[in-house]
Amino acid sequence: MAVPSRGGNKEPPPLKPGQRSPGGSPRSGRGRPARSPGRQVPGGARGVRKGGGGRRGGRSEPPRGCREAAAAGRLRDALGRGPLGLLRVCGERLRVFVDDRRAFVVKADSKIWLTFILAAFAGVLHWCHITTLFENDRHFSHLSTLEREMAFRTEMGLYYSYFKIIIEAPSFWNGLWAIMNDRLTEYPLVINTLQRFNLYPEVVLASWYRIYTAIMDFLGVPTKTCWTVNRGKGLSPVESCEGLGDPASFYVAVIFLLNGLMMSLFFLYGTYLSGSRLGGLITVMCFFFNHGECTRVMWTPPLRESFSYPFLVLQMLILTYILRIPNINTGSLIALCVSNIFFMLPWQFAQFVLLTQIASLFAVCIIGYIDSCKLQKILSVHMVSLVVCFILMFGNSMLLTSYYAASLVVIWGILELSPTVFKRCRSQVYLWVIQGCAWLFGTVTLKYLTSLAFGIADDAHIGNILKSKFIGYKDFDTLMYTCAAEFDFMEKETPVRYTKTLLLPVVLVVLGVIVKKAIKYPRWTLSHTGQYEREERFNQGEVVYHALQLLAYCVLAILIMRLKLFLTPHLCVMASLVCSKQLFGWLFCKIQPKTLVFAILALMAIEGSANLQTQWNIMGEFSNLPQEELLEWIQVSTRQDAVFAGAMPTMASVKLSTLRPIVNHPHYEDAGLRARTKVVYSMYSRKPAKEVKRELIKLGVNYYVLEESLCVSRKKPGCSMPEIWDVEDPANSGRIPLCTLMSKDSRPYFITVFENSNYRVLRIPYE
Repeated sequence: MAVPSRGGNKEPPPLKPGQRSPGGSPRSGRGRPARSPGRQVPGGARGVRKGGGGRRGGRSEPPRGCREAAAAGRLRDALGRGPLGLLRVCGERLRVFVDDRRAFVVKADSKIWLTFILAAFAGVLHWCHITTLFENDRHFSHLSTLEREMAFRTEMGLYYSYFKIIIEAPSFWNGLWAIMNDRLTEYPLVINTLQRFNLYPEVVLASWYRIYTAIMDFLGVPTKTCWTVNRGKGLSPVESCEGLGDPASFYVAVIFLLNGLMMSLFFLYGTYLSGSRLGGLITVMCFFFNHGECTRVMWTPPLRESFSYPFLVLQMLILTYILRIPNINTGSLIALCVSNIFFMLPWQFAQFVLLTQIASLFAVCIIGYIDSCKLQKILSVHMVSLVVCFILMFGNSMLLTSYYAASLVVIWGILELSPTVFKRCRSQVYLWVIQGCAWLFGTVTLKYLTSLAFGIADDAHIGNILKSKFIGYKDFDTLMYTCAAEFDFMEKETPVRYTKTLLLPVVLVVLGVIVKKAIKYPRWTLSHTGQYEREERFNQGEVVYHALQLLAYCVLAILIMRLKLFLTPHLCVMASLVCSKQLFGWLFCKIQPKTLVFAILALMAIEGSANLQTQWNIMGEFSNLPQEELLEWIQVSTRQDAVFAGAMPTMASVKLSTLRPIVNHPHYEDAGLRARTKVVYSMYSRKPAKEVKRELIKLGVNYYVLEESLCVSRKKPGCSMPEIWDVEDPANSGRIPLCTLMSKDSRPYFITVFENSNYRVLRIPYE
């Protein structure tokens, strides 16, 4: 078909039958019989498709030789006119070049910039949302410094205490040395908390805080505003400060900014995966409509997942890009490595999430949706990031002896040996089963051998928790986990809530379409049809990976309710695929994608808006007067080197607000600490007081903080502290719990020195 040029060139005369056009060849297709001319347009030109020479299409450029000749002629004329003529021509050519380039950039990048603007808007919206919820729940801006510290309960207070140590030290390096040579957390041991507690977020935030305050002080700009707050009800007034100069406000503000950025990443993630900005919109709206199931950052900002999870979203976005492109570039591998490191460093649980990721990738590989070479490059990145984290955490042995590390080595070995060892296997199904079993058996065996070789038992409780889920295994440490609601099985109400917002039905439809299309590839493999037919099959390995990853998250969430924080956001991402033309192109021929998306969102909003309104209606004000009295008494009435023991959440507050040495704390992922905690919690057993006192003296404890509520509270059958001890110490079963006796009369083995409605402090006399 001839395309009219700018000069209105006439069409060539029609060719005779069998005659080729000049330069035509059978390979190029130029000598094929001409098609019908189609609809005529003004000027005699033929109507062509969009993008051709028709009214809507781009015009063809003059031949390159003509352009170059004209340009050379103008240049010769300019040279003949002298320097001014040359400058005019150069200026004209520069202006044309800039205009053409600007038009190209605007045309090419307008959609990209719109995507980034929408992503930024989603991030700001989420930042406003979680900031408002946090303030409404605790009235954080009007709390005193002590009250803000008490609001960081359990392990949150433990993590924040190291941020506090660094910013209050004479210099940043003094503070860093203090947390790397810590004697307050597990007295009398000296531990490197950077190695044990994933504290790099606190180190980075403390450095930023010190830099920020130093710059503002140098410029003379005030960073906080303080006033006196009258608390009423006979309570003494307190000073409350607001602004980024307040350490707690700065700490929380950075966390909320990071999680606002996470929502921007979710929009980009959904857009890229689905191929449409409507997919990003669905991801974001599903997240908001199911916000209480997706995150808890607005209630518990200092938890490790608040720092770590946004980098998992980035990592999975980069991984999706790598799986989609045919040839991996070095930059994408470096980006994947960096995001891996940023995900693993803040959170000890990250290795288990990455274990499910590489297992899902391995499954996609052995089925044939990604080639082994690409998977080996991804495994190499995981290995490098694991080694880097191992070095940055000063040789944290849990990383090298984890199931994640073992799985990396085993999968690499299977991929290397498959061409030689498994080539004799004629049945593809048998090959898949053999490779899957080899991975499972090899991972468990290698993990056991490495733990045995290094003498590591810090993560033994993970295996015991899994045993408790399947065979009802019980011991003290396992019950301390499983009796907590977040480590129980998923609530039955959770799928119901997913269904009410239509999140689960939409994702089930998407999964059904993926399975229907993806199952064709295994059929091709088993039938050994031709390569052309294989290429015509569904060939989106990244979509199959996301489906398998969803199944892995689903299993984790069912076993441990806390892990639905991985499942729900991934459901939101999968919901974006309802906008995918590869999956639902047949439907978009009958209905506009925008119509479908806005209809789905309208139905989701019925329950989703009610969920959001429920969150916005939460109004409260933090107050814990009994603990405040306890901490103030400790500050005034005990020596700076007095050693305390007690319930793990309370000990975190004691260390944070009073800086007194403690012997146990809430970070339970260490075998030695679990043994210490077991000794401390023997106060709630039925053991004799004399035996408990002797063990506490061995730990160097001076004061024991007894909480009567722990003695009688029962979250569910078999989960009160005396009942947990009955499993561990059946010999004393049936006796009166020691905590009950101590609440009545602590003598002669202990001396009560402080008492209020919740706490009783027992001094341990040394003979």
